Amino acid sequence: MTTPLDRMADFDLSEEQRQIRASVREFAEKEILPYVEQYEQEEKYPLELIAKLPPLGLMGPMIPEEYGGSFSDVVSYGIICEELARVDWVVASVVSVSNSLCAGSISRFGTDEQKQRWLPGIANGEVICSACLTEPGGGTDLGNMRTTATKVDGGYRLNGTKVFISHAAHASLFFVVASIDLEKKHKGVTAFLVDPRATEGIRIGDFPMRTLKRDNLAEVSFVDAFVPEECVLGEPGRGFPVLGSALDTGRFSVAARCVGQAQRCLDLALPYALDREAFGRSIGEFQLIQQKISDMTCRVQTARNVVYQLGRMKDAGVERCSMESSMAKLLSSQAAVQNALDGMQIFGGYSCTAEYEIGRLLLEAKSLEFGEGTSELHTKIIAETMLGARKG
Repeated sequence: MTTPLDRMADFDLSEEQRQIRASVREFAEKEILPYVEQYEQEEKYPLELIAKLPPLGLMGPMIPEEYGGSFSDVVSYGIICEELARVDWVVASVVSVSNSLCAGSISRFGTDEQKQRWLPGIANGEVICSACLTEPGGGTDLGNMRTTATKVDGGYRLNGTKVFISHAAHASLFFVVASIDLEKKHKGVTAFLVDPRATEGIRIGDFPMRTLKRDNLAEVSFVDAFVPEECVLGEPGRGFPVLGSALDTGRFSVAARCVGQAQRCLDLALPYALDREAFGRSIGEFQLIQQKISDMTCRVQTARNVVYQLGRMKDAGVERCSMESSMAKLLSSQAAVQNALDGMQIFGGYSCTAEYEIGRLLLEAKSLEFGEGTSELHTKIIAETMLGARKG
């Protein structure tokens, strides 16, 4: 039976896109969801769950078929990220980082040799990717990064530290940004494709978190780590356009993941509001609870519409959509956080117990509000673009 939520999510999708949603949702609920809480408690990285993605084409939705990927369109990629994130932040992050930041950048800016070396391995699951961007001194201001790349014979020496790095301990490809000249700010930024298992001078340390235990976030240090010249992605000193393009797509996939988490909060709240009783009747009969359900529903659909609009712009060939990316990221991350808060209020004290996942979703949603640029940054980008002070 079609529900109002199904209608809102699917009415403007093609039949193929509807089938993608249905198949990914069925897979995620059957093959991933039953293990998420266990892995969180055990602080276990979900390698076994990630291994289930490639046979379904879910590790390469942004990789062309000629390199073993399953690319069809950007909106479909967003649907995949949304449905995976609806059940697990970490598995969705693997797909998002591998495709938006790494494979997408290689496809657009890589040499033929770089594409042949990395893209098939990403698509078939042999290569897990990690994006080494954020630094201890600040994540949002990437133009002021302190990690350096010093030119030497045959390549570069990397020195610096990156923090909050997902998938680092399990990755065989690092997408690294560093500066070849700190005084040039963003004009010195250079992107590198680094094999951490074949590069001396890379240290991967623990980065303890209160949430996302199963993600094993890390601190990555580069100490005179030598990378050959063929590891440069694009041109030396021209890494900021590479990074900007990657973040456009990265913000799209993160926004889609936020929609999935906001949807999950609503999915959990609805049956609980019907089953939980207070004062002799279902709490869903009380107006204040109905207000929260209404707000959660409108919030998730508003965010979904903005995210899908961005995907359609990308499918139409719009190269840079910085303002629209910021709008999607801002609205969807705020929707995920507020839906988790409203969901917790509906669950009451039980939301803080280990029995229910709604409390975990709040911390995960809040981390997505920081990731790929803070809300303050995106507000600034939107306003400056509308006022004519910024292009994009």
